[in-house]
Amino acid sequence: MNTQETLQVRVRAVTYEAEGILGFELVPMPPQKELPPFTAGSHIDLHLPNGLLRSYSLLNAPHERHRYLIGVNKDAQSRGGSRYLHEVLRAGDTLAVSAPRNNFLLDETASLNVFIAGGIGITPLMSMIARSQALGTPWKLHYAARTRRNAAFLDALHGYHNDPNVELSLNFDQEPGGRMLDLSAIVQALPPGAHVYCCGPLPMLAAYEQATAGLPPERVHMEYFAAREAAATDGGFI
Repeated sequence: MNTQETLQVRVRAVTYEAEGILGFELVPMPPQKELPPFTAGSHIDLHLPNGLLRSYSLLNAPHERHRYLIGVNKDAQSRGGSRYLHEVLRAGDTLAVSAPRNNFLLDETASLNVFIAGGIGITPLMSMIARSQALGTPWKLHYAARTRRNAAFLDALHGYHNDPNVELSLNFDQEPGGRMLDLSAIVQALPPGAHVYCCGPLPMLAAYEQATAGLPPERVHMEYFAAREAAATDGGFI
């Protein structure tokens, strides 16, 4: 499928994932069809009925062809994208979406994947985590949010807790005893061969760029979920 073409999907379910964050399960129309394949870190464009175009990361496992899963944060400064999805879109509605594209590829040759997420930036990393599990690649996740109430997909992440190849670190900086992630310490602790991935708000990404400046560029990966010059944080990115 040409990435400029669109396909019709139906909203099968809308789920509460965290305070201000909803999950949307999108399935093909007709139901017997398969959706175009995607790789970990991919996104799709939603062509909203109000005329807006918004990009959202796919967070489900790449082997799934029967659905796309996205997570949407309701941005206080929404220009109509996340507000429409939260307030208008309902299960059973249909949408036009693009075929998946990937500007945030997972390097499947890494000996260790280290993921750093800030808030809704967890979404593309969920797909990367699922792919790392399928490959048998050890991984670590450093997940920062204001509070536990603001952190999406914790139940899914806790399902990995007993895996010896997995290390989860949750950081809630506005809870008692909370503090900001020490990105320099995380980067300095990377073993040779590890790849590091970051998606989050602009201040986190600026600190991440500074912390990883001395690493080989092929081991450093990042994605913005908001344009540098805009304040939108509903899940879109450049």
